Parts: sequence; C-alpha cells; structure tokens
Amino acid sequence: MIFDTHTHLNAEQFWGREAQEIDKALEFGVTKMNIVGFDAPTIKKSLALATEFDNLYATIGWHPTEAGSYSSEIEQMLTDHLGDPKVVALGEIGLDYHWMSDPKEVQETVFRRQIQLSKDHDLPFMVHTRDALSDTYEIIKSEGVGPRGGIMHSFSGSYQEAMQFIDLGMMISFSGVVTFKKALDIQEAAKLLPLDKILVETDAPYLAPMPFRGRENTPAYTKFVVEKIAELRGMSASEVALATYHNALKVFDIDE
Repeated sequence: MIFDTHTHLNAEQFWGREAQEIDKALEFGVTKMNIVGFDAPTIKKSLALATEFDNLYATIGWHPTEAGSYSSEIEQMLTDHLGDPKVVALGEIGLDYHWMSDPKEVQETVFRRQIQLSKDHDLPFMVHTRDALSDTYEIIKSEGVGPRGGIMHSFSGSYQEAMQFIDLGMMISFSGVVTFKKALDIQEAAKLLPLDKILVETDAPYLAPMPFRGRENTPAYTKFVVEKIAELRGMSASEVALATYHNALKVFDIDE
C-alpha cells in the first residue's frame, strides 16, 4: 500500500487517461492518491476525480503563482468545497520566488489568509515553497499551525531545516527529487527524519524520479520514491510504504 499524497492527475497532460493512470498506479502498489487543485480549472477537476474514484482524494487551494488573482470570489469558491467529504487539505499554498508572478507582499498576504482558512475549516494545509524557504518558515511560525498540522510538499531543504518545520507541527513530503544523484541534503533529511513525520508523493506529471528523470511523471512512480527512502534508511520498501501510508491517513483524517 502506497499513498501518493500530492499528484496532479487533474493536469491537462492526463485528460482522457485518468482511469488508465489509476490502474497503472495500482499495479505499482499505489492504492491511494491525493489530487491537488491549485487554480479554478484544476480545483474543479480534482473535486470531480475524488467524487468519481473511491481511492482518490482532493486538496484545493490557490497557488502562489496565482496570488494576484485571489479575490473574495475565489475564497468563496474554496469555502464552498472545503467541507466536502473527499477534501482532505487546503493547498497548495505558499511562496514562489522563482517565477515571481506576483510581488512577495501579495504572495505573503494570500498565503497567510489561506493558512487561516485551513484552521477555520479544520484542515491541514499543504505548502509550496520555491527559493523562499526562510520566508515560508517565518510566515508559518508567525501564523501558527493548527491542530490538523500541515505538509511541506516536495521538500527541498536540509535535515536541519526540515526539523525546524517539524517543530512547528509540519509533516515533510518527499517527491522524486529525493532520487536525484546530487540531492544530497534532501537524501540526508529522508534518511534521518522521524519516520512518523514523512510522506511520499510524485507531484506528477512533474519531477519524475530516477530512472525516469526528464520524462513525464505518473502516480505509479511513487514506488520509486518509497524505494529510495527505504534504501537510505536501511529498511524494506514495504516498511516505508506502510509507515508513510498510515502517516497520510492520519494527517488527512481518513478512516479505513
């Protein structure tokens, strides 16, 4: 059993072959996945997929590269669905200083607002951060993490930085980047962090793990993330799969 906690099966690359990708994932041992919507079209699609398939769940939020278009209407759209039975988190939200589609101040305001929304709706929040890890930490620290916690999606920092986020009440999620040869800091974090604080994901169709780096990623490839973490920790893949699966059930409050 493997839980892909962050995937974009709702992306246009997968349109028309979602069921095929779900079947492929099952063949690779990926039995559940969380479909993350980050703008109006992908939110609509994530909700539809989670409704159609029993083993799929939805996370909805407004991405930092879309921060400038956040409005009362967008917030109403989110709040209309944050209580849906298959919606398990709010996200992905955060800061992106790589693309800088909007000024830092705008991104920060939208980030803080959605952290509060997650608390209002008793949901964990899922964080996207790119070239902005320090500011992301300071904002989460100042806003505080609610009782449902949060998730650092596709974590790309060091072990020490990961522990700082864990101390705030966050979980650390590893994507295919952990398999890259030069990702030594990320690999150290995956090796040393408490097992009950880590999750696995693909971020498909992006960030395909080795040996598929540079090609389209797919939820099935969560298997390779699990295997790399198991190798780093000196554990079996089944042990890491089971631990991260139950970690996901806990943070998403999914009752089996």
